[in-house]
Amino acid sequence: MGIVVVEVCDGNAITSVNIEEILEEEFPEVAVLMNECLSFCGLCRVKPYALVNNKRIFGNTPEECLDKIRTAIKEELAIYQ
Repeated sequence: MGIVVVEVCDGNAITSVNIEEILEEEFPEVAVLMNECLSFCGLCRVKPYALVNNKRIFGNTPEECLDKIRTAIKEELAIYQ
């Protein structure tokens, strides 16, 4: 388990990119958890999103969201350095 946890809803548009493989390869300290539902159905239907250490991160496209997730991960990791 990583020191940064990224949770992703299986039904969200962010899954159009292989977020689990991308993030775990780029950041060995990260654990990506795929869930059936994160109970943010209103947001899930409208925008790609994920939770980074329980903080909602979202974007207009999966790629924009992924970039914002990377930034959030770097901010979380900075706490441990």
